[in-house]
Amino acid sequence: MTSTTHTDAPSALATTSEIAAGVAQFLTPVVHDLEALVVDGKQAHWHVRGSAFAGVHETLDQLVAHAQDYADTAAERIVALGLPLDSRLATVAAKSTLPALSDGFQPWQTTVAQTVAQIDAALVTIRTAITGLDDIDLSSQDVAIEIERGLTKDRWLLQAHIAA
Repeated sequence: MTSTTHTDAPSALATTSEIAAGVAQFLTPVVHDLEALVVDGKQAHWHVRGSAFAGVHETLDQLVAHAQDYADTAAERIVALGLPLDSRLATVAAKSTLPALSDGFQPWQTTVAQTVAQIDAALVTIRTAITGLDDIDLSSQDVAIEIERGLTKDRWLLQAHIAA
């Protein structure tokens, strides 16, 4: 005799649609900015020039890898709560808050300054998410806090190239 318990009622652990929507409201812009940082970080990585090329080139590669991981973590949180996420290229381009990079080859100082400005813009979005998620979902807030912590470290490592 096999006994199977099945219930259509949500468990006490289920997330409400309101919580999921609130999380998506704050984490979706984080994903958009981080995905833009991935694409622009690669662009900067390919076009940096000058005496600090090697260090900046390698640091940008690390930044891109981390930003992709952070974006994936935030996106997976949204999807795990049951909502879809649009991070197609056109959507990211339209909704990212990052300032534009200059095109073509750039001196390493310009590359670093522009990339740091992009990180700063992404950090504003992430810190908005941290604040907004405080009353919505603490687990999702933890995701945003961890992303902020890592991106702040990446900023420091890049900024160190031009610090006086």
